[in-house]
Amino acid sequence: MMGETTSDIQAAAGSFPTTRESGCPFDPPAAFAGLRDQDKAAERLSCPAGIDAHVVSSYAHVRSVLTEPTLSSRWAPSLHVVVNSDFERPLEPGSILQLDGAEHTRLRRLLTPEFTVRRVQAMRPYIQRLIDDRIDAMLAAGAPADLYRDFALPIPSQVICELLGVPYEDRDRFERQTGVMLSVDRDPAEVAVAYDEVTQLMRQLAEDKTAEPTDDLLGRLIVRARETGQQLSIPELGMLGLSLLVAGHETTANMIGLSTLALLRRPDQLEALRADPELAGTAVDEMLRYISPVQFGLLRRTTGDTPVGDDTLDAGQWLVAALASANRDETVFPAADRIDIERPATAHLAFGHGVHQCLGQQLARVELREVFARLYRRIPTMRLAVPFEDIEFKDNALVYGVRALPITWDEPSDTEDGQ
Repeated sequence: MMGETTSDIQAAAGSFPTTRESGCPFDPPAAFAGLRDQDKAAERLSCPAGIDAHVVSSYAHVRSVLTEPTLSSRWAPSLHVVVNSDFERPLEPGSILQLDGAEHTRLRRLLTPEFTVRRVQAMRPYIQRLIDDRIDAMLAAGAPADLYRDFALPIPSQVICELLGVPYEDRDRFERQTGVMLSVDRDPAEVAVAYDEVTQLMRQLAEDKTAEPTDDLLGRLIVRARETGQQLSIPELGMLGLSLLVAGHETTANMIGLSTLALLRRPDQLEALRADPELAGTAVDEMLRYISPVQFGLLRRTTGDTPVGDDTLDAGQWLVAALASANRDETVFPAADRIDIERPATAHLAFGHGVHQCLGQQLARVELREVFARLYRRIPTMRLAVPFEDIEFKDNALVYGVRALPITWDEPSDTEDGQ
């Protein structure tokens, strides 16, 4: 059994890596590669939040532990790296990312019909028009542009607003406050203000739709819950809406920005994608594998004896599943530190694994695929407008990304219609 006392753990623990020592901003912390090379399944590390956790870094072990029923997601997703984390804070009703067992299953079953392949595919024409409209606007405004602010962020923000029934004019509020909420080193008072503002926004929306359900995700969710005798409270609806709103735009926006930057650094891969838009499908999963935007992994706590490789963790132990490290495991993905958009990388763990695997992953895939198939063909001379070394990265955020992505091009081209 691995049931050491706190003092024993603290004496033995190294530090959880939060910087990318390799020098490549797309690579996970170099320390993870060393952990994967060790014989034991988990390494005990001291985390910035003041706890010590067993860090699982290989693909096989990450995939395995995320299916264990004795792991609780109560402290998900990444409180281990958030300074001043409050591990005793009561859960808000509807906190689907942090619920376990029957409570989690109930909410997930109510939401699942909204994210079927059929329903997501029905949104594809809307997403295509939205992407083309944004490209048109950038070309009309002329170079240079901030691809993150002018394109990468508005696309998923507008899609999730359309899906949830959130007025798009509220986007500035939730985009700004989401950035605060996902920071690992903001003042707790500032985070609380941001959280309260977005929560109140979503609760008001839930009240309006409960009184008069509309034909959008939240409205249909309200009707579905009533029809099945599972009335959802306003706090539950508000928190579900908040969770989907944040997850539905932040990760995809950062993936668009980071993927574009990474591909600009690999012109051979970018040219192959331009030449054959059908590669967009495999390119999406390869870029998700390569970047893994949930950069600090997933925090869990054991509720009973939990196997980790050949070892067993006692109840009450902290565990971190390092997704980015697992996705660079050479035993599963040969030449894992290189981008290969033809690689069949669908087995990646960027969306997590097990019962908490990302519910909206099919929507994210469609958004990314359409961006990959359209953006680079319509602006074929796209390049950075500043030196690569001047790009600022979100090193202090739970979701990795760029703060801005200045691009330029030779001249607008009307020869491509994006179709």
